[in-house]
Amino acid sequence: MASSVSSGDTHDDEIRLWREEDWWVATDVETGVTSQGPTRETALENLDDAVALHKGDSGSDPTDAELRELGIDPGENTTGDQRPPDVLE
Repeated sequence: MASSVSSGDTHDDEIRLWREEDWWVATDVETGVTSQGPTRETALENLDDAVALHKGDSGSDPTDAELRELGIDPGENTTGDQRPPDVLE
């Protein structure tokens, strides 16, 4: 876990936030993941999403209701005997 020292205090889970022209940039020191946004709040929200993706804590299979909203019949949404593409293995 990353830590830094400022005024003698140790800080774990450090995030660095700075402004570059019209954008705010946020970096999670532990993972090295960086994101940005037009506001500080957006940059931090984007960083939360990016760190979750990096750690594998994001994403899920679509629900049947979500599939139906997209016009997909969940009962017909199968790969059958086909193997997934090499990039998915």
